[in-house]
Amino acid sequence: MPLRLDARDAGFEAAFQSFLNAKREASADVGAVVSAIIEAVRTRGDAALFEYTETFDHLELTADTVRFRSTEIADAASKCDPGALAALRIAATRIEDFHRRLLPADLDYKDDDGIRLGARWTAVESAGLYVPGGTASYPSSVLMNAIPAKVAGVPRIAMVAPTPNGAVNPLVLAAAQLAGVQEIYKIGGAQAIAALAHGTESVPPVAKI
Repeated sequence: MPLRLDARDAGFEAAFQSFLNAKREASADVGAVVSAIIEAVRTRGDAALFEYTETFDHLELTADTVRFRSTEIADAASKCDPGALAALRIAATRIEDFHRRLLPADLDYKDDDGIRLGARWTAVESAGLYVPGGTASYPSSVLMNAIPAKVAGVPRIAMVAPTPNGAVNPLVLAAAQLAGVQEIYKIGGAQAIAALAHGTESVPPVAKI
């Protein structure tokens, strides 16, 4: 509930001072909590990942349910507004076209002594995408991360999306389907990042997040 202070009130000074003195969560506090979560997932794998997901997202997961099934993704996409899907398709086409124009060119030539020289660009073997969920759910973030990775030639793309109480914006899954992402997990927060970085029994690690 918002705190309202009125400088005209007799108790304003005391109330304002109390507000200034109130303990707030400092970045150091947040850092300590996040570090503990990361370490727990690193050492305990799925067990810690599922515990934190139940605590923060109120969602019970198992090794069999942590990943969205293809039928769940298709079902979500079928429920989306046709106009929204059309907008996603237009955006996807533009994003792919733009990033294809950004692809760097390999270098291959011979110098004056006839020695062949060059450089070759290669994609990382895997990439992890964190897509916001809950009240801040943006299907566009799926396209803006997944499509450039696809254009670059990344063979494996794993996506995580918070699914509080088991709910997810269907447009997020529709955007993933449109971008060709099939490996999607129902996890979020620091625990999801830790799973992507270190890997668990159910979530193989990625090379880049």
